[in-house]
Amino acid sequence: MTLSDLGERVGRAPSQLSLLENGKREPKLSLLTSLASALGVSVEELLSKQPPSRRAQLEIAVEEAQRDPVYQTLNLPHLKVGKRVPNDVLEHIVGLYDELKRRSAKPTATPEEARRANADLRRQMRERGNYFEQIEKAAAETLDAVNYGAGALSQGQILAIATHHGFSLRYVQDLPRSVRSLTDHVNRRIYLKRETTLGMHSPRTILLQTLGHVVLGHQRPRDFGDFLRQRVEANYFAAAVLIPESTAVTYLQEAKHARDLSVEDLRDVYSVSYEMAAHRFTNLAYRHLDLVCHFIRNDETGIIYKAYENDGLVFPTDETGAIEGQRMCRQWSGRQVFASPDRYSIYYQYTDKPNGTHWCVAHVDPSRERNFAITLGVPYKESRWFRGRETTNRTKSNCPGGECCVRPPAEMAARWEGNVWPSARAHSHVLSALPSGTFPGVDEHDVYTFLENYAHDD
Repeated sequence: MTLSDLGERVGRAPSQLSLLENGKREPKLSLLTSLASALGVSVEELLSKQPPSRRAQLEIAVEEAQRDPVYQTLNLPHLKVGKRVPNDVLEHIVGLYDELKRRSAKPTATPEEARRANADLRRQMRERGNYFEQIEKAAAETLDAVNYGAGALSQGQILAIATHHGFSLRYVQDLPRSVRSLTDHVNRRIYLKRETTLGMHSPRTILLQTLGHVVLGHQRPRDFGDFLRQRVEANYFAAAVLIPESTAVTYLQEAKHARDLSVEDLRDVYSVSYEMAAHRFTNLAYRHLDLVCHFIRNDETGIIYKAYENDGLVFPTDETGAIEGQRMCRQWSGRQVFASPDRYSIYYQYTDKPNGTHWCVAHVDPSRERNFAITLGVPYKESRWFRGRETTNRTKSNCPGGECCVRPPAEMAARWEGNVWPSARAHSHVLSALPSGTFPGVDEHDVYTFLENYAHDD
């Protein structure tokens, strides 16, 4: 049946039906009823996202494949699927396209490209003071939709946010190991693992990060840089919902006026992890508090996993400009906190560095895998606004290029050099290739098998 034929039956111009067919216009219920009657199906069948048959599914898949830029690079003439084209031929075309798409996504990035992409993303964050106005707006609109007032979000409000965006939640125990959540856009479900993990990977944080991809309109990542950008934006959205700008700014401005700024209070008021509170502070500090600062997440050996600065702190970097994976100075508070009498208490310190003195607050955030130190720091002159400024802890660092810890003292080196053979702990990840795929590290076989098992579960 042509659009003209159908248009005559329902009293609509073919151009109007074409807009409906291509998803560019929403039909009214009266038109849906007329279309269903003209096509001899029920309204429910017409609205179903499931193709009515394998043949229809293949025809749709071939049309979608031919619109993909990856397919179009083959410069093949457009194939019009007629009734005489056998199902086997369509199966072959769809299979070949799937393999073409998989191979195009396989070389996501080399480790060097990934580090450069990360360094470039961090530069962009620094240029904007780590403040994303459009994401703040999206988070505010989401909160308005569930009538958020003040304080920490309740579990009911978080569930209402998922419902508002058209998703139901399923808590399962057999979520694929390579994912933290899984979104089924066909059935509008988000699968999470039911566990009591705290911090940045708690179920409510993961849920909001997952919804962040939906709210911000993320498409399949084009490259590793795009993948990193989407992760940062989704994490930002989750933090902006859990620590809303509308209430957090007033709270922080009052604390600054009282010269009593503290990450731990921000954590407690909004019931989030210390890491999220510290990172959220960097989002709001420059824009609303007129403060520059830095943030670091490192392990006990000093390896940096996450970092940000707009206060002039000089991080150790590799030749690509990447900070992540580098070892920080042992005199910095992120390492000194592990040697403090009570490593799980808040630790304050002044550190004299080649380009000035920084005041820092560090805290060890325990996790199931390993302990990480979270550091928030500011230049010396800004310490007057923070709790803990009266600390007497003080160290001196000549890093990243000095002699304070990068190289052992000359006398000690002369005494031991050539007389020791350390058995190094093997770091297998050094030899590993960067995970392949559009979503690096995700096992698509496990994901699709999981979705197949749950597809018809009501």
